Amino acid sequence: MQAFYSDHFVLPLPPGHRFPMEKYSRLRERVAGELPEVVLTEALPADDAMLGRAHSREYVARVSAGELNPKEQRDIGFPWSPQMVERSRRSAGATVAACRAALSDGVAVNLAGGTHHASADRGEGFCVFNDVAVAARTMQAELDPHTRVAVIDLDVHQGNGTAAIFERDPSVFTLSLHGEHNYPFHKANGDLDVALPDGCGDDEYLVALGHALTDLFAQFTPSLVIYLAGADPLENDRLGRLALTPDGLLARDRRVLTACAERGLPVAIAMAGGYGRDIGQTVAAHFATIRLASQFQRASRRVFRTQADGVLV
Repeated sequence: MQAFYSDHFVLPLPPGHRFPMEKYSRLRERVAGELPEVVLTEALPADDAMLGRAHSREYVARVSAGELNPKEQRDIGFPWSPQMVERSRRSAGATVAACRAALSDGVAVNLAGGTHHASADRGEGFCVFNDVAVAARTMQAELDPHTRVAVIDLDVHQGNGTAAIFERDPSVFTLSLHGEHNYPFHKANGDLDVALPDGCGDDEYLVALGHALTDLFAQFTPSLVIYLAGADPLENDRLGRLALTPDGLLARDRRVLTACAERGLPVAIAMAGGYGRDIGQTVAAHFATIRLASQFQRASRRVFRTQADGVLV
């Protein structure tokens, strides 16, 4: 399985900043040390043309030139720096690369990404550029404008930016399971939004997910799935407010990947959020997602390589 990383582009954050930058390098180290079947590749940056498919040219230019005002920087949650720009481009580029790899191999992973709060003309919630929207638009540009993409967003926070970008676009379906009372406090209108109560545990979550996946595939037939496998639904996550166990989170991943495998759908996975009080728990959850994805990828590889050769249609 191919996995793309950008963790060595580190943001210069002030001491005590709550964004867990360290989790990305720790995750890559675990993957490199324990999953030899995963091919790790440094992500290339998304260029202006890619970013401009999901964001306004004016916003991309102002981010790149360091012209965000103090409020815009506060909304994003990061002070502007050249490193912020480069990392944001690389993270978007990693999801683009994961989509390309998934289309040929069945499953691929961005070891970061899931920056789903960024809208067309602004960033927020630790999200500068929306990697999901950039990747979906780039696949449509490279394959066919009518390529249908499903976004399965299981970060604990609603992907308001993704929903807003695609609100009037019937070629992209956005599904979100998220905390009802969690950030963002003014939700956007996605195609299928499932709001969950504080303290929601494994059983309730998995039932809701099962119904949501059934509804998604009854309403929409995608040719590509982008899956945001957030670790922040876990119990004790600092920003989560749900109560999934590690086993419940892994069962969530298995249900998504099984639903896609049953339909022969390629899946590109982004890590999305995870803010555990113990960063090791967050890294372990992301690692478990990648290990499971690798198992699914090995099972689907022959089918997707045959499709790529034109034997199956």
